[in-house]
Amino acid sequence: MKRFMQGAAAALALALVPQLVQAQDNEKSMAVKGGIQMKGWMGVVDAKEAKAGLTVDSAKFVSMGPGMHATTGPAITYWNPSMKASGDYTVKATFSEREYMGLNNHPHPYGLVMAGNDMGAEGASYLYCAAYGNGNFIVRGFGPAPFQMNGPRGGMHPAVNKAEAKGKPVTQEIAMSVKGDKVSCSINGQEVASYTKAEVTGAGKLKSTDGVVGFRMGHNTDAHIAGFALTKN
Repeated sequence: MKRFMQGAAAALALALVPQLVQAQDNEKSMAVKGGIQMKGWMGVVDAKEAKAGLTVDSAKFVSMGPGMHATTGPAITYWNPSMKASGDYTVKATFSEREYMGLNNHPHPYGLVMAGNDMGAEGASYLYCAAYGNGNFIVRGFGPAPFQMNGPRGGMHPAVNKAEAKGKPVTQEIAMSVKGDKVSCSINGQEVASYTKAEVTGAGKLKSTDGVVGFRMGHNTDAHIAGFALTKN
């Protein structure tokens, strides 16, 4: 009987997965007015968001205290054309949700962008590593079509901080690096993923690991960004 109950519970959980994924995919992006309020920064919303009539002005990206603050709105990518990296380098920043899932009913990601080329154009390519406040993370990119490096739903990792509950604060320190032939992402001081350059460049992926750096924010997300820095390795 116990074995039957365990099997039934597992079957029910598997049956619910498509429904949960569909609910996430169907969630509408809010329109948060404000736009980009920092000189030199640019942004672009995902194609799906643009088709729904949302623009960079449907999100808010501002200077706040010693850092920056992003409130979305549509899923969006921000970059500063003057912050271009080449060779071996590391880009890092600390992201803080004051209220986990404060603008949504399930976790949404936020993180760093690297290797950006032709940004804002149809042929844009870039790689990003983003964390969720539930312990999950994703490594994805555009080349220019979306591509996934660690699976369609990402992966859980003990290095990724978890919020105690909805409405509670959570912070993630994220870094992306290029060193020799290695491209990596670290979260809270621990490497969570790494790839060779050949794995992330080429047809349908990055044009190069050189390029601009910036931020990637999921839709309906609110996060403070501090300690943003780009350094040579």
